[in-house]
Amino acid sequence: MSDDQDLMLPDYPAIFGSGIIGVCDVCGKRQAVIVLQKERFKLCVLDFLNKSWLTTPTKPGAPLPAYRSDRIWFDTSVVKTGRCSAILLTPTKVVRHPTVLITPDVYGLTTVLLDAGIRFAREGYEVLIPEVGKAPGIGFLEFATTRSGAYFAGGVSLQSARIRKLVLFFQDALTCLRARPVADPDKTAVFGLGFGGSLALGVAGEEQKLSAVVLAYPMPVRPAGYADLITAPVLFVNAGRDSASRRTRRSFEARTGQLGSPVEYADFPKARRHFMSRDLGAYDLALAEAAWGRILTFLKARLQPPPPRPSAPPKPVAPPASIATVPKPPVIPTPAPTVSTNAPPTPAPPAVSG
Repeated sequence: MSDDQDLMLPDYPAIFGSGIIGVCDVCGKRQAVIVLQKERFKLCVLDFLNKSWLTTPTKPGAPLPAYRSDRIWFDTSVVKTGRCSAILLTPTKVVRHPTVLITPDVYGLTTVLLDAGIRFAREGYEVLIPEVGKAPGIGFLEFATTRSGAYFAGGVSLQSARIRKLVLFFQDALTCLRARPVADPDKTAVFGLGFGGSLALGVAGEEQKLSAVVLAYPMPVRPAGYADLITAPVLFVNAGRDSASRRTRRSFEARTGQLGSPVEYADFPKARRHFMSRDLGAYDLALAEAAWGRILTFLKARLQPPPPRPSAPPKPVAPPASIATVPKPPVIPTPAPTVSTNAPPTPAPPAVSG
């Protein structure tokens, strides 16, 4: 058993069905145990065979959580190292999952983005949040470019070199997400808020195979006609008390006839900017929950449509009722009258005297 001491290290991959040296969850003895990851147990051989669950408070067969999270690395040509990290949230149900790419601002991960990722993962979507704040070579200059364009030049310039770098960065993340083993590459959405919404618009304008796009109070972009390139249905969450959100909404409305995809508007007239961010002063619980509900309904309709109903089998047509032939009653011939030949002679008329 001394040769197996290294298997006690914390980073040993105790996968389902493997045998390691450990402490049995039932008898409490340190010995050779079998890992039952699906039931959350490590059992020795005897208790495994007897299935003695009585001395542990943990119920066997405990359900898996709705999702799990992990940090992964994806290839990108934008950064010098050629790779960057991202947070992945994956539903535990082993089926093909629709996917959602979240496009953070250059700040990186924020509470509202993690909130979005958790909500999406619970609904069955595989979610990727690139850690743009940790990407080498992306930092203050990109931050300054997005702000200066939005506040002084009429909108975030999606064609500038530094903003193009961010758009390409998210496109590489989208490629990684679609290649995940249980991801459905044909059902993909992009989600962004604020400046991240402007970057999501830039990604959606160049990705022709998206199923849905959600923009929450995005900043205006330049050129204004960039939205015309989007081919997926769009949900625009508008904060009515945010001038930038209202201006972006007007630019969408002005080109409605030219847009290549339908646009739905979720208007919240009393909402301020960042009303969905629970750690900021503008947070409004009631309005935020209403917005999240609208977003999840929109995504479900585009990424998780109900299966088509099978066509109803044709109704059996009853054969025409056969007309029963009623036999006619037999015709009884009427006998012809007979004339008797022995009839008495007809008396002569009396004679008239003169």
